Amino acid sequence: MDLFEGMFLNIGDKATTIGQTVIMLALTVALGMYLGKFKVKGISLGVTWVLFIGIIFSHFGHVLLVNNGIEDRMFVDPKIFGFIKEFGLILFVYSIGLQVGPNFFSSLKKGGLGLNMMAVLVIVLACIVTWIIGLATDTPLDVMTGIMSGAVTNTPSLGAAQQTLADSGKDGAFLSSAYAMAYPLAVICIIFVPMLVRYICKIDVKKEEETARNKAKIKPAGIAVRVTNDKWDKLTVGEFLTLFDKPATITRIKNDAGLILPATKDTVINTGNTLRVVVVPKFRDDIVKTLGEEVCVDEKQWNVEHGKLEAQRIVVTNKSIQGRTLESLHLETLYNVTIARVIRAGVELVPNDDLMLQLGDRVKVVGSEDHIKKVSSILGNSLKKLDVPNLIPIFLGIFLGVVLGLIPIHFPGIPQPVKLGLAGGPLIVAILLARFGPMYKVVTFVTSSANMMLREIGIAMFLAAVGLTCGDTFVQTIVGGGYMWVLYGFIITFVPILIVSVIARVVYKFPYYTIVGMIAGSHTDPPALAFANGATETDQPATAYATVYPLSMFLRIFAAQILILLSL
Repeated sequence: MDLFEGMFLNIGDKATTIGQTVIMLALTVALGMYLGKFKVKGISLGVTWVLFIGIIFSHFGHVLLVNNGIEDRMFVDPKIFGFIKEFGLILFVYSIGLQVGPNFFSSLKKGGLGLNMMAVLVIVLACIVTWIIGLATDTPLDVMTGIMSGAVTNTPSLGAAQQTLADSGKDGAFLSSAYAMAYPLAVICIIFVPMLVRYICKIDVKKEEETARNKAKIKPAGIAVRVTNDKWDKLTVGEFLTLFDKPATITRIKNDAGLILPATKDTVINTGNTLRVVVVPKFRDDIVKTLGEEVCVDEKQWNVEHGKLEAQRIVVTNKSIQGRTLESLHLETLYNVTIARVIRAGVELVPNDDLMLQLGDRVKVVGSEDHIKKVSSILGNSLKKLDVPNLIPIFLGIFLGVVLGLIPIHFPGIPQPVKLGLAGGPLIVAILLARFGPMYKVVTFVTSSANMMLREIGIAMFLAAVGLTCGDTFVQTIVGGGYMWVLYGFIITFVPILIVSVIARVVYKFPYYTIVGMIAGSHTDPPALAFANGATETDQPATAYATVYPLSMFLRIFAAQILILLSL
């Protein structure tokens, strides 16, 4: 018993040791992560199990201390776990910022504007419903903010709320209990409501999937066209594509001598040449009529005749290339290759002249073997270099983020200065560094596995510390009326999703699985996305999720902070 007490409990005047802290933290995270792997009907609480395990340990540890007659001793040292909680939150939001930063601003452009506006509406309605419930039930707004964080399954908003409350000199431990009450039912609700909308709006899912599959087939395809129109004789490929002004790319050209060469923007077109044109079916007839006539050429011939062209993906690992535009490198002109596409963080980018390359980009190059080798040596293509972590930008970014988070900002009508806090500051700095850092030769690249590890460690530390410091009051809160928070959380989850889903379907005619992905993304809820991906073969849920996730995460954090400030 003495050994057990020495490891897990603080008896008498004994202070919490580093060993005790590590034991409790590691055990809480390990058990929580293990339980998070189990699913019921395809639904899992995931990493949130870490919070519940921490609450259980904290509650029963407190009970043991009371039974020993030493009620004034804490189960864990709040100062130690306070640091763990805040540092874990910083790691989590900073890694998220690095992940979403490269595509954060592009997601707000025309293609994703409608989806993002729907996601913003979900967030705004959640805040309004939270406010109304607080007024109707006379529940303090800070408590309602904790309930809202759980109801929208957004852990960073909980951290931001707790930090804002702490800055005002108040204890925010009760926010964790409110969060834990609302979270489990919210995970189910986020999945259930879109299914309800499916029946309300009488959506034929099978028909929509068939339509989505048909659209997926309408992708650019390569065709062979012989140039018989003298209008294009002696013009370059770049000049022709500018005049044609429709989505098309010329990748290869078979010249008068029968040699097959890569087609760059400076390649000259002659009457009688055969071009390999990549074009969507919609404009296939247009480009054939414009150039001349379609001919039959085996696709394999484009790769094996004479020049033996091949396509290869080259990874940018040369730090001197960071921030350079494709035009400044002159790869197509100097090495007679074609840049077909650039893939960044899983997203295909148009390889235009103004595109700036970043470390970790994958560039698809078409050309002869010798020319590709030369381009490869310029870009780097050394995967080993990517395995070396770039820690300086990470910790420099965290430093700048924390400094930014501590700067007070005054707004009219709000009694206390607003601070971005330890969640908002690092998030903004990470987004800006990931997006604009390459322009100033700042290497912010982190491999997907490294980013995921950083993020998971951060959120696990945060949730474990939160659970281990609030469990002694959790049961008391439930008995004292906290069970009603479950109902409040359900309303906060249910109402906004239902309203926005119906609007998105009836008014804007969004596809059903696009709506499901948008709802999951607006709640930054991976379990809901996983459930949707398992229900359809299309990529609509994942695409919509990725489109709205960056802005939603950003707004969720600041919505919680604003509500806490209004409660003071």
